[in-house]
Amino acid sequence: MVLCATPLAQAGEGHDHGGGGAAPSANGPQRLPDGSVFLPKPAQRQLGVRTLTTAEAELPRSVELAGKVLMDPNAGGKVQPLNAGRIEPGPRGLPNPGQAVRKGEVLAYVVPSTAPIERSNQSSQLAELRAAKSLADKRVARLKELADTVPRKDIEAAESESASLTERIAAIGGGLATREALVAPVSGVIASAHAVAGQVVDARELVFEIVDPSRLRIEALAFDPALAANVGSATLAIGDKRVPLDFTGAARSLREQALPLGFRAQGAALDSLAVGQPVRVFVQTKDKVKGLAVPVASLMKNPANQTIVWVKSGPERFEPRTVTTESLDGVSVSVTAGLKAGDRVATQGATLINQVR
Repeated sequence: MVLCATPLAQAGEGHDHGGGGAAPSANGPQRLPDGSVFLPKPAQRQLGVRTLTTAEAELPRSVELAGKVLMDPNAGGKVQPLNAGRIEPGPRGLPNPGQAVRKGEVLAYVVPSTAPIERSNQSSQLAELRAAKSLADKRVARLKELADTVPRKDIEAAESESASLTERIAAIGGGLATREALVAPVSGVIASAHAVAGQVVDARELVFEIVDPSRLRIEALAFDPALAANVGSATLAIGDKRVPLDFTGAARSLREQALPLGFRAQGAALDSLAVGQPVRVFVQTKDKVKGLAVPVASLMKNPANQTIVWVKSGPERFEPRTVTTESLDGVSVSVTAGLKAGDRVATQGATLINQVR
């Protein structure tokens, strides 16, 4: 009777010692002895963990190349003076970098610079021409008064001489007072400006550079010349966006032991790029390889510096998988070993999962 009246001992909440021991002894995220991570559902929602079910497919074998942003020659231009002189502001003042301009708009003026002796020679020549013009006009007037006795051809010759002197005076006078207008060759925005009021510039010196931000060229360097004949498609990674590139052709001469490949890019995503900026170009070749497309954000490193992804093996359990990857398009990679179709890979919050200890 005494034994029957004795109450059974029970473990406190969260300290159940029975069962197979599969569940962790704590309610928070923790790293398990086998290397996996226990992550409760509330913690998954708090960390913003998202997963993606992988699928095997025939993916293009890709090559990552170093590239550079260039100006599109059909949508950009450079403004250079033909003569040396002094810069003067245009009708709207000197443009600033980033300012939108229209084709044919006057950006600035260049007052040609001439040596004092040359200017004095032109002034003296202009004075001689004006004196000759005055005499020619008087001669034409006298001949017209004697039109009844003077041949018509003499009057016409005098009038022609007077007209010739008038044009010579206008040409020399215009050369002394004319200033060269620097006109925008295309519509776009000012990419660079190298002019201030009163600045003295030389002929062919770059003063303004105009580009269209929505139309740019990408130049990538390939150290394997055979790649030029095996280009299927290409993309440019800008943050988490993929910008498709159109392959325009390859050069026929090497530059620093590399073959330049030209691509054309369009779209609003290019507004964040600048001319001369280094970029990464991912060229998809015509060769195919079996793999699983996984976002780049899913790739992590383990203590052994191996590339891993976190696979959701249970509702609250994530296991690390060592994988072998190849470049795909800059936003995703192709996993060729370490995963199988149907695995749920963590795409968001993988960094926080990797930090659980």
